[in-house]
Amino acid sequence: MAITISPFDADDPAAIEAAYRIGAAAERVDVPDLPPLCRQSFEGTVRHPMPGRRQLWALARLDGEPAGYLSLELHELDNHDLATIELVVDPAYRRRGVGRVLHGHGLGLARENGRKKVIFGVVSALPGGEARPDSGTAFATAMGASPALLEVRRRLDLHRLDSAGLDAAAAEAQTRAAGYELVRWGGETPPEHLADIVYLDGRILMDVPLGDLGWEPEKVDADRVRGTERALELRGHRRYQQGVRHVASGRVVAWTVLEFSASTPWHAYQQITIVDPEHRGRRLGLLAKIANLRYVLTREPGLRYVDTWNAEVNNHMIAVNERMGFRAVDAWTEWQQTL
Repeated sequence: MAITISPFDADDPAAIEAAYRIGAAAERVDVPDLPPLCRQSFEGTVRHPMPGRRQLWALARLDGEPAGYLSLELHELDNHDLATIELVVDPAYRRRGVGRVLHGHGLGLARENGRKKVIFGVVSALPGGEARPDSGTAFATAMGASPALLEVRRRLDLHRLDSAGLDAAAAEAQTRAAGYELVRWGGETPPEHLADIVYLDGRILMDVPLGDLGWEPEKVDADRVRGTERALELRGHRRYQQGVRHVASGRVVAWTVLEFSASTPWHAYQQITIVDPEHRGRRLGLLAKIANLRYVLTREPGLRYVDTWNAEVNNHMIAVNERMGFRAVDAWTEWQQTL
């Protein structure tokens, strides 16, 4: 069996299509409850990287047939020692050495670009939870990586939404939020809120649990926020953003996002929720998340499921999510390898 590795980029539609098909096949086997891989989002990821990040792509062929792909992301504005890897092998071609060859290729690229650590994610089953392949964990261990952060995916099933419970939680949060008001917007942050979102976005890697990961806080400015918004729009993502404004100062001090891909109106991802440390303890995160969900349901009546990820030790946000009705589905471990 001959395994070959070929780099590709945004100008190679055939390779992008092959990689997309590999990714879609893998998700159907590994995480069948997630929505089908969105073609526009995948192609957009290749063609429209996030600002400050350079992506290197490679396609593996086994005896001439597309069998796996690699994406290596290099952070160029911060975290210069790190690279993140996405490595996917078509289930039809697994256990034939494709993953090992792709992994070695990715480590070589990381070294060539001066990186000292690589990070990649692996899904696994929770005790008593949904079945998941154990091959990812076995592969990461065999490659010499170490588990650095355990996250848990939780899902909100809107067929079982406790509407009365949500109303009660929102009312309770509102009693703690005197002097604050809700503001919302779509994919582009209004100019009057941009400086506040820059600040909150820059705090994310300061505030979330990172375990043993070697992440440093990101350097966020207005251009980076605007660049991220443009990249997501070009990928076909729809975002609903809810902020909480401190009336006395006029600042947005809490922020949450629900995000849809172009192809799946029945599914959304609950993205970041963050509250300025000076304004915590007032249920602002819970208030914003409930308000955003309520609003989205008026605009996206086909929504049925929302997925979110939290570090296993992020007890505060887990409590917020579980009060809203999110329930654990599976585990996602970030593995780290020192070069």
